[in-house]
Amino acid sequence: MKRARRGDGPVVWRDGGGKPLSCHEKIKVLNQNIAEIRQLTQDAFEDAILMGGAESQFRDVMHEMIDALDNPYRKSKKS
Repeated sequence: MKRARRGDGPVVWRDGGGKPLSCHEKIKVLNQNIAEIRQLTQDAFEDAILMGGAESQFRDVMHEMIDALDNPYRKSKKS
């Protein structure tokens, strides 16, 4: 399955099975959330650079943060 598009272009949001979401309200909320996250992250990135931080470290920290997100709705696997 393809990942969400990078950059500022529209994202085709998909369900767990890979089918595009069709609910306009859900898509609107998801796009608003991404726009807010993008702006907040851009601001933090610029702060890090202005304060002398390493660009590569900031990017690594952001990747680690995303990778560590917990899905509280994941269906538990039964043994």
